[in-house]
Amino acid sequence: MPTPIKSTAKAGTAISKTGTVSYVKFSDKLTGSINDIVKIIEQNKEMIDSIQEIALELTSSIGSLHTLTVKYARTANGILDVLLPILKNLPIVPKNVMQMLVNLESITQKIIDNETTTSKTITDVRSGLQTGDANKLKAHAGQLQAVTKSITAIIPKQG
Repeated sequence: MPTPIKSTAKAGTAISKTGTVSYVKFSDKLTGSINDIVKIIEQNKEMIDSIQEIALELTSSIGSLHTLTVKYARTANGILDVLLPILKNLPIVPKNVMQMLVNLESITQKIIDNETTTSKTITDVRSGLQTGDANKLKAHAGQLQAVTKSITAIIPKQG
């Protein structure tokens, strides 16, 4: 016949007069933590909202700068598409000037080529900021990094 198992109390537990073991409920601990989180959010509400508003304004500014950049890149690219073939046949144009114009044409073309991707990313990020959709913003973090990388690659090296 098996030996009956006795209830033994571990260190840190208390047994009430009725013989039941008392313990701290997880829900009580979680409620306290949640209340602390709510308090922290309330204390920082103004800062959180200000960051969102600044991000929206920065997104609008970047969108406007992008539109302006693409507009002038298209104009410059169109001019260079006509001038470069003519200038290549003129011996009076120095090689360094020709190289500068070829580089300029390459840069304007890269700006034009990235227009769709950059516009979509800017629009989607703005939408995520307006709706408070953290998942949408997270999804575009990689795209923003790619846009930054492509813009950085276009910037001429100093030297």
